[in-house]
Amino acid sequence: MRELNGLELQGFIKERQAKQVRNLRQQFRIIPKLLIVMSEHASDVIHTYVRMKQRYAADILIDVDIVIVTQSEIPQVIKRANADALVHGVIVQLPLDNPEQTDEICNLIAPAKDVDGLGATAAYASATAEAIDWLLTGYNVELRDKHIVLLGHGKLVGAPLAKLWKSRGLQVTVLDEHSDRVAETLQRSDVIVSATGVPRILKAEWVKPGAIVVDAGTASEGGTIVGDADERLRERDDVTITPAKGGVGPLTYTLLFDHVIQSALKNAGQL
Repeated sequence: MRELNGLELQGFIKERQAKQVRNLRQQFRIIPKLLIVMSEHASDVIHTYVRMKQRYAADILIDVDIVIVTQSEIPQVIKRANADALVHGVIVQLPLDNPEQTDEICNLIAPAKDVDGLGATAAYASATAEAIDWLLTGYNVELRDKHIVLLGHGKLVGAPLAKLWKSRGLQVTVLDEHSDRVAETLQRSDVIVSATGVPRILKAEWVKPGAIVVDAGTASEGGTIVGDADERLRERDDVTITPAKGGVGPLTYTLLFDHVIQSALKNAGQL
């Protein structure tokens, strides 16, 4: 098995980001800041993700404020953050207690501060979709003339990634729970991005030799984060795949903070 390791790429990007933040602080007296809004009922897995973001931000000297409130209070928190010139990025840590309100709440974030790229008019691309794109580019994976399949069409990964790649004229097939002949379609695919959040849904026998697999699915089983890929798929030596840990995840929050830096640079008149 060959790996697409997001942590390796993260190191190069992080070095550049740290220099940009130092420059913003020293030359323009601007301290890049991200506000994370969380539900008071967020799971342990969500708290773990937020701590990872905090640690990364601390390493590159970006401030992170965390506000934990009831879902009904989130709109007011976003409204205050939109009006605060010292806040450069705002994200709502998903999932919400009532997921039906996800679009409505994400759309409240000012487009220029929507660094996760989840609102309908966000100034930035989806951080997760962009992370997958950067990961494949970083490993010199040529997508043109490849048969690409996205397994899952969710708001965080599948839908924005399909939009991004289709806009470039790439051959993208999207599969979801309503699709027919899923196994047959996957078996013909050169590149598979799986983001269903259903543990081990992507079976080893559904992936052809030489295929490239990005496992962007996350679910919690007994407090442990697991992906979409079956363990037997990871044991194969004829596929290229993201590792169980350190694949897309690290690059997602790296891209998130790239957007925060871009927002701060715009405030400084440098973009």
